[in-house]
Amino acid sequence: MRRSDDYLALWPGRDVIETPLDAVFDVNGWDLAKTVRLLVNGNATVTEWLRSPIVYSGDEGFRDRLLTLAAAVADRGRIGRHYLHVAHRQQERDLTLKRFFYVLRPASTLRWLHDHPESATPPMDLSTLLADSTVPSHVRDATADLIELKARTREMGTATAPDVLQRFVADELDRAAGFDDVPPSSTATEARQIAEDYFRAEVRRWS
Repeated sequence: MRRSDDYLALWPGRDVIETPLDAVFDVNGWDLAKTVRLLVNGNATVTEWLRSPIVYSGDEGFRDRLLTLAAAVADRGRIGRHYLHVAHRQQERDLTLKRFFYVLRPASTLRWLHDHPESATPPMDLSTLLADSTVPSHVRDATADLIELKARTREMGTATAPDVLQRFVADELDRAAGFDDVPPSSTATEARQIAEDYFRAEVRRWS
């Protein structure tokens, strides 16, 4: 977050945070104003970052208030479409065992959304997504085995994913196809007003 005067600038500075990749950290981030706009527009990365199981440093109150905003303005249709299209784009590439995770997690997120029709803010962690869903135990077990394999070796080779997981992914993407036709859960005006109120209050809190 910038100083309050910075948001009154006629020529504002960059609204992204980037550092060169080094041996330990590759740091990326967004200014709060950009973050809130992306959140209202259905960007799922915001809630993924906020709900990451790995936290190096942070302010819990700030995180929780932003998560409350996410729950208020996140649109299930847009979130579902995001994960559906992410999975389809990954399927267009050669699906090595390592890359299969990039399809499995969106598919698991779509299953979580199906099982939690009241929410549009799914967990980020794959194991949590499956544990909090009505996924059959054999799918959870096969996923746990794959995660264990990934933890043991950096290179997973060109082997294909187990049939049980390939069927799970196919079934969930077929089921989620309807997200392309889900109408907005609220008007853009309503979501923007909620976001404006949050943003002004947050800037005042830290000024």
